[in-house]
Amino acid sequence: MKKLNMHKKRYIIPVFIPFLGCPHDCAFCNQVKITDYNEKPNFNSIKNQIDNYIKYLKDENIEREIAFYGGSFTGIKKDELIEYLKIAKDYKDKKIVSAVRCSTRPDYIDDEILLLLKKYEVDTIELGIQSMNDEVLKYNQRGHSVEDSIRASNLIKKYNFNLGHQLMPGLYMDTRQKDIDSAIKSVKLKPDFVRIYPTLVIKDTLLNNLYCKGLYTPLSLKEAIDISTIMYMIYTYRKIDVIRIGLQTTENINYGKDVVSGPFHPAIRQMVESNLMKYAIEEKLKFKNISNIITFKCNGRNISIINGNKKSNQKYFWNKYRIKFKFEEINSDKIILKIDEQIDEIKVYEFIKRYVEKNYGGDLL
Repeated sequence: MKKLNMHKKRYIIPVFIPFLGCPHDCAFCNQVKITDYNEKPNFNSIKNQIDNYIKYLKDENIEREIAFYGGSFTGIKKDELIEYLKIAKDYKDKKIVSAVRCSTRPDYIDDEILLLLKKYEVDTIELGIQSMNDEVLKYNQRGHSVEDSIRASNLIKKYNFNLGHQLMPGLYMDTRQKDIDSAIKSVKLKPDFVRIYPTLVIKDTLLNNLYCKGLYTPLSLKEAIDISTIMYMIYTYRKIDVIRIGLQTTENINYGKDVVSGPFHPAIRQMVESNLMKYAIEEKLKFKNISNIITFKCNGRNISIINGNKKSNQKYFWNKYRIKFKFEEINSDKIILKIDEQIDEIKVYEFIKRYVEKNYGGDLL
């Protein structure tokens, strides 16, 4: 099993298998619309799909990974599951790809399944745990319990797979505190990486019906950014990579298409990073006397993070403190803050550590 290096660039070759293995639709789910794929692929079509992706992956020095997405991969009938696994292992044996991953439900993990995945050299298993609150799982017709997520996570770690968690803040009957508690409980299971998907209202789902009847109010974009920022800090505190925030934009996943409502934005991860940066900057400014300009010395990417989406951070600090931003671009990952003649460095992880220990230390330490 290849140990995951989340900081190393890799090509992902997605294979979508919507609905296969799913016992029912959860309140928020319409896999056809989310994956933008509405046919059950046959095994020849999967090979063609993989081959077509590989044709466009020019840099042979970048690792390639086959990823089975959609549905509940380990819930597929065993003979069909083996056929999918054989295809992926064949590419791996030929050293065309270096890793294989799948996504599934916590209640579709047991020793027999894990031994089978180990036999066919699957490297990574992502669990759609969505929430670590039994009431929220029940109201969203998820069909599994928190205990299932704990048991499955521990088993996956026992068999030495890379473990991923997927969480969905803002579900029906959810609250900000429940989402934060879910992140804290998830952290204790020591996943290798996490995806945070703020809940969207998708056409033709139970959640859409609840929304239309006024029984469900999705998170605003601001609320989703706030909650995702806290969750991001909790995971980062434990040095667990958050590899994605928000569903990927597709032809269907967009306003005016199949997203009816909810905190959808193609740059939501950058907005979360900018919100975190706002917190870190504000902590630095609390006890300083500032005339009206602060200067940041940083690289180009960090300029956009400091500024915020549509210069939201600049506007925040001007409206609250009457402070303007000035930038000097440097070839460094450091963020140097200059106020008059005082020089300071913004160390984001150290800020995260202080923030999490102050607010959630009793639960995490």
